[in-house]
Amino acid sequence: MSDENITIGIADNIATLTINRAETLNALNSSTLEELSEKFTGLEHDDSVHVIVITGAGDRAFVAGGDIGDLNSRRGLPHYLEFAELIHRVFRQIELCEKPTISAINGWALGGGVELLLSTDIRIAVEEAVLGLPEITLGLFPGAGGSQRLMRQIAPCRAREMMFTGDRISAQEAKNIGLINHVVSAHELIPEVMKMAKRIASHSPLVLKILKRNLEQGQDMALPAALAYEQAMIGLVFDTDDAHEGCSAFLEKRKAQFRGE
Repeated sequence: MSDENITIGIADNIATLTINRAETLNALNSSTLEELSEKFTGLEHDDSVHVIVITGAGDRAFVAGGDIGDLNSRRGLPHYLEFAELIHRVFRQIELCEKPTISAINGWALGGGVELLLSTDIRIAVEEAVLGLPEITLGLFPGAGGSQRLMRQIAPCRAREMMFTGDRISAQEAKNIGLINHVVSAHELIPEVMKMAKRIASHSPLVLKILKRNLEQGQDMALPAALAYEQAMIGLVFDTDDAHEGCSAFLEKRKAQFRGE
């Protein structure tokens, strides 16, 4: 078994980043987060990578949360300046990544696991997956971005219920409330994730980058400003060779050959 907390595999322009701490149900601690950030940065700067998949090692957990023993050893200011600062920085890095990201949820996603997947673009889970934000049962609340991202991504009343009760929900319920995209059987997870990733990776990496920037920046703007921003971004797209290659391929009834230019 690798002694790395994070392992990476790359094939067909798709990078699979695995949180490799199955013995702790892939719980997140400081060293794991530092390594996650470092290796994610490498993938962001690798032009051969068009899509990044994040998953957990083993068949029990995606990420079962943070290291409770470590959290229990901290007080407010050190926690704020150390672990909280780190996990917020890493999850924001993933959220702002200009390459599409997919969570392959292979089991439990609790606490920090849900907060991690909230930072990714697309989420596919196995039927057996269980999701939840149980922090309130520990006298805490979701503090790695979860209390803010969840309210922005699903109905606020459901977000409040999840956080106030700490209840866990099934993968199917998570899909029903819009927290994840798809639910598949365990043996279908990686094939379905790769199928999705290959579809996305077949498109222009440059236009995907501009699209992600457009979505991220526009969502916090008032609608008139967001529409003006979109207008500017689509103008930039028409200056790319890929846009004209895509249109030409459609007119010539052939497959487009995008080059990221």
